[in-house]
Parts: sequence; C-alpha cells; structure tokens
Amino acid sequence: MADVVIYSTNTCPHCVAAKEYFAQKGISYTEKNVQTDMQARKELMNMGHMGVPVIFVDGEEVVGFDRDRLEQLLNK
Repeated sequence: MADVVIYSTNTCPHCVAAKEYFAQKGISYTEKNVQTDMQARKELMNMGHMGVPVIFVDGEEVVGFDRDRLEQLLNK
C-alpha cells in the first residue's frame, strides 16, 4: 500500500474532498493539519507551500486535489 500524507486544514473544501476520495478508495493516510499542528505548518512552509492540500504519495508531491494525478500514483 502507498505511503500517503496530506497536509490540510479543517476548513479547506479541497482537503475534505481528498480525504473523502481516500476513504472511498480504502486508502489509509496520515493527516498533518497545519491549522492545529504548528510543526506541520513549519514543515509545509519550509517546502515552500502556503496553501493546502499538499499530498505526498510515496514521496511524490501533488499540490491541490488532483484526482487524475493521484490515480496515477496510487495505481503504480
């Protein structure tokens, strides 16, 4: 199974859509909520990102909820 990490916030509709997508596909993931976790926020900013979601699938970065790109990465 792929190693999936999503940087998100509580109020981001694209984050919610991505997490619903993972749930529908039965994909487990680690959520790093930059709204409540200052360390996660620092990690995200150090990568040069100011917005969410930022998703990593086995180390491959996906900015935003790009369903097609996620499908490619998850179906390797």
